[in-house]
Amino acid sequence: MMRTVIVMVKEPRPGRVKTRLGHDIGYTRSAWWFRHQSAALLRRIQDPRWQVVLAVSPDREGLQSRVWPHHLPRWPQGRGNLGDRMARMMSLAPNGPVCVIGADIPGINRNTLWTAFQGLAGHDAVFGPAMDGGYWLVGLRNGGHVPNGLFDGVRWSSETTLTDSIASLGQRRVALVDRLRDVDTVDDLAKI
Repeated sequence: MMRTVIVMVKEPRPGRVKTRLGHDIGYTRSAWWFRHQSAALLRRIQDPRWQVVLAVSPDREGLQSRVWPHHLPRWPQGRGNLGDRMARMMSLAPNGPVCVIGADIPGINRNTLWTAFQGLAGHDAVFGPAMDGGYWLVGLRNGGHVPNGLFDGVRWSSETTLTDSIASLGQRRVALVDRLRDVDTVDDLAKI
């Protein structure tokens, strides 16, 4: 079975990416940070054990962008909230374990991803908690088979995002892996 890592990326334009960080350090600097962070992430996670796919936004710009490596497949995220878009991306994945990650987490590497895939061996889903109550990774044991109701009722960008997301899975078995820090504000940036 094919393992798939889907990386959620936005075209790194000032004022359209990392806007909370942009409030703190300026929109051009935050876009620059995101562009370089995501490029470094993509280099760190290349591995023959899985396929890396870019989930791009906005759809048309992301599909045509010269920012991202050309050898990586690109899927348009489409409309909806973050949960709608992540569920759509997981439903497009081939049979096999699938993990969705953000591109703004400096601590992600091959080992953290491999740990998440190992967690899926005995569980239906896996989450990588973030320091702020959200998560840096969500995975399902079998791509293309997204559970009904996944992400229903999730309060996004809140301290309950992780617990709400786990609750949306009902009685399914869930594994948790390492807690990592995502970068949303200048305080987060100072702690990496």
